[in-house]
Amino acid sequence: MSTYQRLRCADAERGAVSVFLAVLVPGLLLIIGLAVDGGAKVAATQRANAIADEAARAGGQALDVSAALAGHIHVDPAAAVAAAQDYLDRNDVAGSVTVVDGDTLQVTTTISEPTTFLGLIGISTLTVEGTGTADLITDQRGGEGP
Repeated sequence: MSTYQRLRCADAERGAVSVFLAVLVPGLLLIIGLAVDGGAKVAATQRANAIADEAARAGGQALDVSAALAGHIHVDPAAAVAAAQDYLDRNDVAGSVTVVDGDTLQVTTTISEPTTFLGLIGISTLTVEGTGTADLITDQRGGEGP
């Protein structure tokens, strides 16, 4: 084999690594993006659920003061909704608070989390929802002692 033929064979492989990297790098960035931003979405979902649970608990502690002074313990549904909404407002989280069947407080939260890598393919935010409930207790004994 002549020197020219050896050089020509070596040139036949030139640029093969560039094509390989051009195909591989975007795929790796997508996988890394899914892992990083997927983890952020899971964390945001956990936060949305935790805040919804805490708001529901805050609302569940809104006793009807006038009834409590008279010896009857029960939660005031309007005050419960206001307390839960106040908790959401203090944490800068959008959400809704409703009383279901007159004895259950349901809180739904919505959080938008900015993405890190998925913005490269046009996904700039991930929106998650969380829910929490609390039972609005009533004193079944009429305020009498144990």
